[in-house]
Amino acid sequence: MAEPTRPAGRDGRHALLPPVVAWLISNLITWMVAKASVAGDGSPVAYWSTGGRSRWDSVHYLSIAKTGYEMFWCRERYPNFRDVMCGNVAWFPGYPMSVRAVSATGLSYEWSAVVVTEASLLGMFAVLWWLLGARLTWATGLTLAIGTVFPGGVYFHALFPIATGTLALLVSIAGVKRGSWVLAAAGGFVAASCYPVGAVVVGMLFLSAFFAWQSDTWPIRCAKAGLSAALAGCGVLWAKWLMWQATGHWDAYEILQESSYQQGGLHQPFDAMGQAYDFPFRDWYTPEGHLPWLVEHGLDAHKTQLWLNLAFVLLVLATAAVLLVRNRRLDVEEWAALVLTVAIFLVPFFAGAEMSWYRNHAQMFVGLILVRRMSRWVQVPLLACCAVQYALLGAMFFSGVLV
Repeated sequence: MAEPTRPAGRDGRHALLPPVVAWLISNLITWMVAKASVAGDGSPVAYWSTGGRSRWDSVHYLSIAKTGYEMFWCRERYPNFRDVMCGNVAWFPGYPMSVRAVSATGLSYEWSAVVVTEASLLGMFAVLWWLLGARLTWATGLTLAIGTVFPGGVYFHALFPIATGTLALLVSIAGVKRGSWVLAAAGGFVAASCYPVGAVVVGMLFLSAFFAWQSDTWPIRCAKAGLSAALAGCGVLWAKWLMWQATGHWDAYEILQESSYQQGGLHQPFDAMGQAYDFPFRDWYTPEGHLPWLVEHGLDAHKTQLWLNLAFVLLVLATAAVLLVRNRRLDVEEWAALVLTVAIFLVPFFAGAEMSWYRNHAQMFVGLILVRRMSRWVQVPLLACCAVQYALLGAMFFSGVLV
């Protein structure tokens, strides 16, 4: 007699359980870090307020959602300000436009931003779970656990586009895995329109001709790779078009970056890495008054963050190398994750991101696709290191030390 089969709906619910649990645990851990980072003066826990999840860039994302782009000479509005450009054209539109869409429901822009962020994080865990095979084992369970405390992951809960952009990268990888160039291009478009570093997806899709679309002939593979890369790149063009519509300058992004932040062109990556490591957060942004233990010991956590990020990249590279030697191949999604992880790590230093690399690097979350293939003897120490670092960098964030 054939064994009775389980209802499909029940299996579907069970398949969704691990990513939902991972999302809940991620929120619980982040709340605990926020609670431990509050001064001992009876202040409310910042995690439950939109202000506690906001930093300098959040104001600009919300302003784009509310009124669109603008650029002006600072002295036109602030007579005592230095003679540089001001405005919000240094921030990409993918996340703000999502916030504007959700705000149509009647929610405030601030709470709409929280909804977009948390829904994106839940989506990240769901797509990652599918890419891991949607089967609970020690390897996949530990991989999800690392995802809940991923380095820099506190920005997955902040009013920033990091979670939305990372979800889009994972969707693009899923498209490549499924052989759907349309899905790959759509995810790439959103990733590139959310955050500048997300544009690395264009390179991954272009290179996908060498590791994806295997059932097609070479001309078709090249066409799918090229077309998906081109459409993904349109995410950047859309951002620049919106900026041009508002300011009359196609290069508004570059103008503001160079004028106000002295960023532009290529930097020597090792010099930029050294400057990022030595940035004096402790001296510039130390909170006043009593400092909780976690904050006091986490004021220089960006330094250990850089070492952990570097170790993560090296582990991903080593895992890929072992798989290539042992199996003489990587799966399609593993190739995509490898290319994106290395590119996401390097691009901020070539761009001179002195004060934002740690949140850029959070998008290396896509590298968890290869963490599944690591030994448990590697996964467990990695989980422990990530958990400690998550608490330290989270304390820097919730105490206002990080921007």
